Amino acid sequence: MADFLHNLRERRQRRLAHQHKAPADQRVAVIGLGRFGYSLANELMRRGWDVLGIDADARLVQKYSDTLTHTAVADSTDPEVLRQLGVHEFTSAVVGIGSSIEASILISSNLLDAGVPNIWAKAVSRQHGQILERLGVHHVVLPEHEMGERVAHLVTGRMLDFIEFDDDYALVKTVAPVSATGRPLGESQVRSRYGVTVVGIKRSGEDFTYATAETVVEKGDIIVVTGKTQAVEVFTELP
Repeated sequence: MADFLHNLRERRQRRLAHQHKAPADQRVAVIGLGRFGYSLANELMRRGWDVLGIDADARLVQKYSDTLTHTAVADSTDPEVLRQLGVHEFTSAVVGIGSSIEASILISSNLLDAGVPNIWAKAVSRQHGQILERLGVHHVVLPEHEMGERVAHLVTGRMLDFIEFDDDYALVKTVAPVSATGRPLGESQVRSRYGVTVVGIKRSGEDFTYATAETVVEKGDIIVVTGKTQAVEVFTELP
């Protein structure tokens, strides 16, 4: 019993500390505490945000009740339930449900009706994502699809990391091709010849640093490149 009471006190103190630390615009409701939802919620907690975790599964809520600022067992497809939980007062909400497209759509619609300013929703397919976008969801995420594309780029080329943006631009970490080495970047004309920009460079034993027109890239250097996705793909395949 003593251990139980001690744990309760620690849990309350941790939550109070979080409530004092996080400003009003750093409060988020995460609906759906599966792998995606909890991973996101846990990272937000680590960054000092207050997180209200909501799920219809009491076992999941109990499992994470000591980790998140607040938790609740609730049916978020019911707008009245969300109102009672005060979700309309949050500046951000995440719909992490992937098991039921219908529930995802209903909850997203409830959040929009409640006037939550920033809504993020997980989609399990492009069609699901299109429906969420048509509803008016501010940010739609397709984690499995996006991760699949990212890994495919890493597997099939010399890229060490790959991030693609919505407007068909990509940021890539790669080993510098020979055609970009031995001369200052301004002279090698990487941008005009290949349509990409070298924004960072890392030499063995040194930290990453910003690249300038005077930067000389050497063989074996790791560079960070940005540009249109196709141009970046072509550049990273150069010998």
